[in-house]
Amino acid sequence: MNAKNPLAVFIVIAMMAVANLADAAELSVRSRDEIQHLLARLGNSGCEFNRNGNWYSAAEAQTHLTHKLDYFVKRNLLASREDFIALGASKSSMSGKAYQVKCANAKAVDSAAWLGEALLRYRAQRRAR
Repeated sequence: MNAKNPLAVFIVIAMMAVANLADAAELSVRSRDEIQHLLARLGNSGCEFNRNGNWYSAAEAQTHLTHKLDYFVKRNLLASREDFIALGASKSSMSGKAYQVKCANAKAVDSAAWLGEALLRYRAQRRAR
């Protein structure tokens, strides 16, 4: 492997991560519920979503991440909603570039942070009920 080639390094790291998750259990009903909430929250947010240098609508982001979720679920590669955020919703599987979310006039943030905060708020709301 050529360590000077960042794409080659990323591919090897991604393959190792996928190999480590090969024994992941199926997602629980609660995990699926939380992921669906995150996708709906993003889709209805009115925010913009940056993927590989291009900005997309929140609805387009929801569709893209739903496709990635389906891919990982079919291969039984996710054990939790945190796995989904880390493996599917935080960066491009092709380029390795971090996804970003930009809402209104706020500064763009990494999607992993945005989704992580949305997950914490959702859990807090559920506990408060």
